[in-house]
Amino acid sequence: MQSILSNIIISVNNKLYVKNPETSELGKKIIEHSILLIDEIGFENFTFKKLGEKINSNESSIYRYFESKHKLMLYLSSWYWGWIEYKLVFGTSNIENAMEKLKKAIIVVTEKVEDDNATLHINESILNKIIIQEFTKTLLTKEVDEENKEGFFLVYKRIINRIIDIINEVKPNYEFKKSLASSIVEGALHQHFLKDHLKTITDCNDNNTVTDFYIDLVEKTLK
Repeated sequence: MQSILSNIIISVNNKLYVKNPETSELGKKIIEHSILLIDEIGFENFTFKKLGEKINSNESSIYRYFESKHKLMLYLSSWYWGWIEYKLVFGTSNIENAMEKLKKAIIVVTEKVEDDNATLHINESILNKIIIQEFTKTLLTKEVDEENKEGFFLVYKRIINRIIDIINEVKPNYEFKKSLASSIVEGALHQHFLKDHLKTITDCNDNNTVTDFYIDLVEKTLK
């Protein structure tokens, strides 16, 4: 699967950028170092000025690619979910047993992420940490309805819909398919956050992983 993923270009909604950062070395540098800087100082403290200082470029040059740091965060989120979607599609494509297919899907969307060497300018492991901490901030805004209409969350919703379809294969008469699927995807981020920061209110740890929890939940829910 690694060799297949290395040949795939992950497309992102073109309304999220002014100029596609994948089309130039500066653009790739902006993506690479924005991930590193957000991880270092947090999204609240992140600014294009600070990013410009990191990459030895003018702040104005970054605005040629993204009109705001919010749009940049939406771009990073969309790219991340696109990468997860490819892993999900290829990881489940040859599994005939519906429950085993669902377990594999859960593994893909809940497991600890390792860096993919095929994408040299994007560290998926660090990006995963950012998504865990920051993704809900892209949703919990007053502009969410308008941004949803623009298709900014399309890939995220598509992943959930793929899991809904698999749940339907496992148990067609289960009436909470959408809620279960969205709870797996969104809840996994929350459980990873709790595991790293608020350990006393989650059972997830290095021995009992977030993946273990959701597989157990699904098996018992859909039995």
